[in-house]
Amino acid sequence: MVISDSGVHGDAPTGESDVRKARDIDVDPQRCRQLVDAAVPLFIETGYHETTTRDIAKAAGWTVGELYDFVKSKSDILYLVCESIHEEVEALLKADAVAEETIDAALPRALATYIRTCDSRQDAILLIYQETTSLPHAARCLVIENEERVTDFFDTLLRRGVREGFFQLSSEKVTRLMAHNITILGQMWAFRRWYVQKHFSLEEYIAIQTELVMRDLKPR
Repeated sequence: MVISDSGVHGDAPTGESDVRKARDIDVDPQRCRQLVDAAVPLFIETGYHETTTRDIAKAAGWTVGELYDFVKSKSDILYLVCESIHEEVEALLKADAVAEETIDAALPRALATYIRTCDSRQDAILLIYQETTSLPHAARCLVIENEERVTDFFDTLLRRGVREGFFQLSSEKVTRLMAHNITILGQMWAFRRWYVQKHFSLEEYIAIQTELVMRDLKPR
């Protein structure tokens, strides 16, 4: 989701981080979600730096030893929070896609699915927005890779719309920028919720943002 890329330009360090190694292991997704669901409220209520791994283990119903069998550090848990959201968003966007649907219907559908997913995970998205800089360099690089894959989904839809004459975007560079704009719209429901959720219902927000996006894309 929205992340800081401070210090992540250039190649990742040669030595792989624990989170990269852990990602390549066939981890039980239920236990991973159990850990993430236990950690997020603690990170938000107590603060990431003040929360201990002992606190997280207790909230998850695990022993401290069981937790350290699963991860190597608290930053690994924060990374798993980031990864779980990106994986959920990607899975829902792909699952909700309708074969043979026209692009002027497919993009609004994808945008609505994306914003509703951001709504359901808004606490975790806000946490990522606030705390990604606490991750090690290699983990931040992985989070950015995951974020780019979500943007890729909308980029693909936009390119298709341009090819089929439904959308007007002046260049590939502008198309990519619009894809990033769209990803921010979902995240804004979480990290600007102090305003948008005070003035709009979720369905109002989806309808208005969809109208604005489609208006910007319409050939002039």
